[in-house]
Amino acid sequence: MRECTWERNKANCNCTYETCDRKGICCECLRYHRGLGELPACVFPDDVEKTYDRSVERFIDTWQKKGR
Repeated sequence: MRECTWERNKANCNCTYETCDRKGICCECLRYHRGLGELPACVFPDDVEKTYDRSVERFIDTWQKKGR
């Protein structure tokens, strides 16, 4: 099994929820947000991530508006 690259992940994580104990631990972050029916911060542009609306609907709406 691969080792977690926590330090590198954390340096590139755009999550603005500073007290999150999953920051940089992508597998735990993804599992947590999937359990809530959400997506993690890293799939959203910074301006959208700051709203903390991590819903699938917001993801689709965001990327449709950006033409991707």
